[in-house]
Amino acid sequence: MKSRDITWKDYLFPPLHSEGPGFVALFAFTSFILWLIWSPLGTIGLGLTVWCFYFFRDPDRVTPTRDGLVISPADGVVQSITDVNGPSELDLGKKKFTRVSVFMSVFDCHVNRLPLSGVVTNEVYVPGLFLNATLDKASIDNERQCLHVKTDGGKELAVVQIAGLVARRIRCDVQKNQHLETGERIGMIRFGSRVDVYLPRGTHPLVSVGQKAIAGETVIADVKSRETAREGEVR
Repeated sequence: MKSRDITWKDYLFPPLHSEGPGFVALFAFTSFILWLIWSPLGTIGLGLTVWCFYFFRDPDRVTPTRDGLVISPADGVVQSITDVNGPSELDLGKKKFTRVSVFMSVFDCHVNRLPLSGVVTNEVYVPGLFLNATLDKASIDNERQCLHVKTDGGKELAVVQIAGLVARRIRCDVQKNQHLETGERIGMIRFGSRVDVYLPRGTHPLVSVGQKAIAGETVIADVKSRETAREGEVR
């Protein structure tokens, strides 16, 4: 996609994900009924309608395209970085990965994107609980959608969409054997959740815990780099 100038309309009226219009209409209709009952309730409903609109926003992103760059799959805060085994549901055996977890609040854009171009070799939906997505055990106990990706460079990568305390639906828009480019949309979660990226062993994250990440834009790692892991501090 060619770049273009960004105007004020892009900020105030971003494109909506396909799941958004129905929810926005429902919120708007409920707000109208509340307004008829008592105007202060209608005002609150209007505020919630605006929030609903922006929750389902699906803006275009400018994705870095250099080979090997791993891009954040979600908007949100880098919650944790840890060395773990790969998701058992993907039959990865005892292979070790570095897991980068990005937590999305209800105010973040919830459209998820592929971190690195490749072929989806396996996809598994796992029913589960709806614990707070900030808890480490959410990666094991919560409802989730797991993707195994064989990257164009021959690396193995996993992406897991995890439902949270408020989230009640994971939408995955990719299929097994489908090839996707870095930054392409893979689905969304509503309302508030987490996405885990399992980096190939030996790949050092280029983000720090507490850092804000932007889906499709923030570089979280470089599989071709020997740069050491980065550290961050609050300033």
